[in-house]
Amino acid sequence: MIKKCEVKGCTKAGTCRAPKTRELKEYWYFCQEHAAEYNKNWNFYADMTPEEIEEDWETRTFGSPINKRSKQESADYIKFLNDFITGRSTFDKMPVKKSLSSTIINAFKTLDLPITASWREIGSKYRALAKKYHPDTAHTSESSGQEFTKISAAYQTLKKHFGK
Repeated sequence: MIKKCEVKGCTKAGTCRAPKTRELKEYWYFCQEHAAEYNKNWNFYADMTPEEIEEDWETRTFGSPINKRSKQESADYIKFLNDFITGRSTFDKMPVKKSLSSTIINAFKTLDLPITASWREIGSKYRALAKKYHPDTAHTSESSGQEFTKISAAYQTLKKHFGK
């Protein structure tokens, strides 16, 4: 349901939401023009000291202000950040949990696609490879039939995986 702009006298649709308070639970509905005007003048941190702003930011970002954590929590957090910053290559090499079976992963590899490929990308790649390696059209090598069989099996595996 489209509401009317909440500025008195405005008859445009109130398609833009603007917060009434810092809690971000209640909103005004303005037209684009009035929302822009409201946003220019609204300050999320109005009437807060720099210390309160810092504490609010830390709470929203990390779950609690750093100065209100136990010594152990603070030490663990600082160690984590330090390890992350100084040893980024270690974090990048950490093993990722695999939720896909090796059969599915191998099917993606056979089609030379990343595991994040969409069904549309899989279909496009399969058609291109099938055209290239199909025994009736590929006169380039004798192993094209075997390659076509691998590609077709990989496609069928992914077809089942995607529920097609």
